[in-house]
Amino acid sequence: MFIGAHVSVASGLAEAASYAASVGCECMQIFAKSPRRWHARPLDPAAGAGLAAACEKHGIRAVFTHAAYLINLGTLDDALLERSVDALADELVRARMLGARGVAVHLGTDPERRPEAAAERIAAAVDEVFARAGMREPVDGPRLLLENSAGAGTTYGRTVAEIGAVFERSGSPGLLGVCLDTCHAHASGIDLSSETAWRRVIAEIEATCGPDALRLIHANDCLSELGGNRDRHAWIGEGTLGEEGFEAMFAALGGSEDLSVVVEMPGEVPVKDAENVGRLKRLRDGL
Repeated sequence: MFIGAHVSVASGLAEAASYAASVGCECMQIFAKSPRRWHARPLDPAAGAGLAAACEKHGIRAVFTHAAYLINLGTLDDALLERSVDALADELVRARMLGARGVAVHLGTDPERRPEAAAERIAAAVDEVFARAGMREPVDGPRLLLENSAGAGTTYGRTVAEIGAVFERSGSPGLLGVCLDTCHAHASGIDLSSETAWRRVIAEIEATCGPDALRLIHANDCLSELGGNRDRHAWIGEGTLGEEGFEAMFAALGGSEDLSVVVEMPGEVPVKDAENVGRLKRLRDGL
């Protein structure tokens, strides 16, 4: 399992890889464009080669991107859905150019609180995203990683079953994957407190999404209580999940070779990244 952090690309892609290595990252997550805008300038065609060279130089083994926060695949607003599908297709194209392994995306809302209908809408939108991005099975680019939600309001994806329902309805489940955010899971009421609990969640993901679906973990402790539905990240070991929850994660998943873990922490760089990456690596390595 590779461990890393979400890092800024404000100073350039090569500098992002350099920074990631400086704080102990073995993998990293980035934004391929501003997360709060629908559109951005096209990437330089040489960007992928430049990033690959920088990652090789600094020992970064895997790169993931995170899609814009504006995207809402569950919306009932046709105009917003159209913009969301276009934007997400662009995110996949950018990720493919950068050689990323996956694109994490929040699925959006279920305004009617009808999860089966929402799953149908989201799956249809996902399939249209793949068509516009020119992706097909077998995978010829990054996987689209469906991220679970903390369960606030009408957000969709608060349970593994809701994410699995999208896999079931999609015409291209082999292009999909799962990004499990530990803070969101805990806040939505998913127990991750023990190795047994982790194995139960992993088994549910494999049963509903596929045996190799889990590709990325956002390892964030949680300020909210179990089932509190508040997405408030805490440093590793300083929230209600606690160090024990992450020890259990490694006990259950430590042998997974195709799985990466990134932290998304509040605080000042580089301390927040170096400290939290270091804490996870020590837990992984039994130190």
